[in-house]
Amino acid sequence: MPLNLTEIEQRILDYMVEYLRTNTYQPSIREIGEQFGIKSTKTVSEHLQALADKGFLERDPSRSRGVKILGMDLNAHAVSVPCFRNLPVDRNGQRAGRAEMHLTLDRRLAGEKGAFFVQARAEELAFLGCMEGDYVLMEPTSATDLVNGAIVAARVEEASAYFRFIRIDGTAELHPLSGKGLPTIVEDPADLVLLGRVTGLYRRLDHASVSSTVTTH
Repeated sequence: MPLNLTEIEQRILDYMVEYLRTNTYQPSIREIGEQFGIKSTKTVSEHLQALADKGFLERDPSRSRGVKILGMDLNAHAVSVPCFRNLPVDRNGQRAGRAEMHLTLDRRLAGEKGAFFVQARAEELAFLGCMEGDYVLMEPTSATDLVNGAIVAARVEEASAYFRFIRIDGTAELHPLSGKGLPTIVEDPADLVLLGRVTGLYRRLDHASVSSTVTTH
């Protein structure tokens, strides 16, 4: 399994990917420093070396732009979506650097920026027809954007779970998808801690395992 990235390493890698897709060549060490307010080129070089040590880059230290991004389809129409084995406990857990692996998809299928996959558990999402090992696509959302009946992931009482969202007279109800237990009633929907809404499903019909990639976007 690839090593996780620090937040600044993830941001630098994302910037390099977007820069390459836009310009067809890599940013220089100085340009990376300017992008992130890092005055020392030595510090930028250390971040790049950390990315190389973790298997995300291949470097030629003798050249300013001597960097090759590894393990990623850099087609401008492709994007790598982070995948989690379990629902993140909060929004911070959705940072791509903490994901267990990534799937590269056409941008038109990958959802909005910030989307991520979660490996489904049959007991959690059987209502949706999900099977053990399916990958559920989650997209960022807010209570104001949700329609009645939307399937969401939310944090309730220190735990993350899937719910059906229902709005009634200005309040919000979260109904457990398992059918067990009473709905959670939230007087002000703006107080909901929403991790995302379910918008897609990926399934291998031959039950083969899904390969991981080493880079994110």
